[in-house]
Amino acid sequence: MEPVNGFHNQREGAYVATVGLEVHAQLKTDTKIFCGCRTDFGAEPNTQTCPVCLGLPGALPVLNDQAVRLALRAGLATHCRIASRSLFARKNYFYPDVPKNYQITQYDRPLCSEGWLELPVGGEARRYGITRIHLEEDAGKLLHGEGDGSPTQVDLNRAGVPLIEIVTAPDMCSGEEAIAFVTHLREILVYLDVCDGNMEEGSLRCDANVSICPQDDAEPGTKVEVKNMNSLKAVRQAVEYEIQRQSDILARGERVAQQTRGWDADVGRTRFMRSKEYVQDYRYFPEPDLPPLAISDEELRTEQQSLPELPSEKRARWMQQFGLPAYDADLLSESPQLADYFEATAIALGDGKAASNWIMSELLAVLRERNWSVESFPVTPADLAELLRHIQDGVLSSTLAKEVFAEMIATGQGAATIVQQKGLRQTSDKDAITTVVSDVLAQHPEEVRQYARGKQKLFGFFMGEVMDAMGGRANPQIAHAILQEELSRRSRVDEES
Repeated sequence: MEPVNGFHNQREGAYVATVGLEVHAQLKTDTKIFCGCRTDFGAEPNTQTCPVCLGLPGALPVLNDQAVRLALRAGLATHCRIASRSLFARKNYFYPDVPKNYQITQYDRPLCSEGWLELPVGGEARRYGITRIHLEEDAGKLLHGEGDGSPTQVDLNRAGVPLIEIVTAPDMCSGEEAIAFVTHLREILVYLDVCDGNMEEGSLRCDANVSICPQDDAEPGTKVEVKNMNSLKAVRQAVEYEIQRQSDILARGERVAQQTRGWDADVGRTRFMRSKEYVQDYRYFPEPDLPPLAISDEELRTEQQSLPELPSEKRARWMQQFGLPAYDADLLSESPQLADYFEATAIALGDGKAASNWIMSELLAVLRERNWSVESFPVTPADLAELLRHIQDGVLSSTLAKEVFAEMIATGQGAATIVQQKGLRQTSDKDAITTVVSDVLAQHPEEVRQYARGKQKLFGFFMGEVMDAMGGRANPQIAHAILQEELSRRSRVDEES
């Protein structure tokens, strides 16, 4: 499939929307991009700074090699062309949280360019262009007062934190496409261990460039940049709101102004922030304190070979190897840790669907309830596979298995040990089950008469009573068959009498 050129002809009334994204991803390095200061989130304000990231006179930047490696991984995973020689530049602008009054970034010669991502949208696969991925440093953060008259303060801990900026081609036309792209990109970056993807903490930030034009125009209209989208939901809502806002402006015969707007999630609308700068306003020029960034063929091969299996590839393989439905594969590949846990369980058990069913229903419920991570879960994939094998072999019913699972979580013991210690083995003794069935029916003569007269829903009641009477240890398939046979016999007797 060829990359999409221009924008899709999807109409918003009488207009066509064009959407491009700028995604800033904080790289998972221990230190900043041009100095040795830490990048820990939540540290006391201005405790992770030095002369370099404060922009003090005479301080010289030194490029973080780990940041370069992570940027390379992102570029390779998104099919970018990697420049053997790229340059850093100074982007000049004046804002309280930019201590140097310029940002070190890459401009006309970025590290990565001409890439793409392919993802399903609206039931079909579409390819979206990535214009560039470049390295840069983050700015600081303004801490605004809470409306009580206290002054705005500046925290420069974030100044100099390494970022990659992923700039897409204007290939989208809706909030649905925007959220699909960001979701897919975030997933890749997390799998690569390039970025933790935490939008709430600002590790992943997204800006959208939205424009509207009449459907017969060949070129997109005036571009408006939308900022402050700190969740996937906000990306969709902000883009859709801005499309509608600009459509209404054009419908009134007015012109859309080029500007930067912020998304206000509380009221569900974009708000004016400032007039949009033009590229010449930034007065880019080559960074004199950093040499060109050179990437050798050997470095490129090393990074290419180290790339993990990406989530889309993993899902496709699971669907073929384990016969998983797309829903299961999507859910289980949400994080690398969950994906690894599932696959290890499926391989140990030899049954991917059984492993998938238990993990999605039982294990994820425990993680949500206790706010645990997969990494901290006390039951290993091998131990879970042993438990599920007990179900397959008829040793445990699903009810007993849940009881054993809870004990495994509490004690760390294996399923076989718990079954033996607590005598939880399921019974398939037909005579014993028949005796219990007869006793249960004898205790509920009125319900038996109602069942015989057509109240079939009572079967579940009888089944529950039988299982309770046997402490959940009856083989449910055998108990079901015996109960059904005995109720049928008693129904016939009732009819004859």
